[in-house]
Amino acid sequence: MENTGSGSFLRNRRLESFLDTNSDTNMWILGNPIKIEGTEFSNERAIYISNHASPLDIFLIMWLTPTGTVGIAKKEIIWYPLFGQLYVLANHLRIDRSNPSTAIRSMKEAVQAVIKHNLSLIIFPEGTRSKNGRLLPFKKGFVHLALQSGLPIVPIVLTGTHLAWRKGSLHVRPAPISVKYLPPITTDSWTDDKIDDYVKLVHDIYVENLPEPQKPFLVSEETAKRLISPKS
Repeated sequence: MENTGSGSFLRNRRLESFLDTNSDTNMWILGNPIKIEGTEFSNERAIYISNHASPLDIFLIMWLTPTGTVGIAKKEIIWYPLFGQLYVLANHLRIDRSNPSTAIRSMKEAVQAVIKHNLSLIIFPEGTRSKNGRLLPFKKGFVHLALQSGLPIVPIVLTGTHLAWRKGSLHVRPAPISVKYLPPITTDSWTDDKIDDYVKLVHDIYVENLPEPQKPFLVSEETAKRLISPKS
């Protein structure tokens, strides 16, 4: 696992403050009103997860998670223009997903860093950005993180961001955006033999809370497995 060359897993507080302030300002400059619900669940030490359908999601999550929350993403994120540079400067965590054993080792190192520094985590469990705003199958990494850390999971449901900034577009347009924190899901009694059940449990929670245009298309079990494999 990698973070920055400094070797510190603590977020850059000055940059964090800058990003928080500018995320707030940028949303209004772009003309996107934001409705936020469930803020009573927004200050937990937890694993925050979110659906992912737009580049705006990254800025929103930087703004909406508490100080002391670090992101965890594939190491290739550093090559994404602007986002990669901000991600690295803020000392977020990067993992190597080149093969399963390396990915597992990276996850374990991430958990050790989170526990040592009393941090929270943010992760997009779909593992990639939805092309049309509809929820994709979840990968299992967030469950492994919960099992190893014992932290609760706080789902964040984002709606409308895919309309404000569509995949492949350089133009941001006004669109109503909503953010909803859901109650924490306790994980301290979870066991390794039920990982698939936990993935389905959390995915179903998102299906229940997303509007119809962002619910996943129904697919066969075989198709779902193909979408999730091999990097789950």
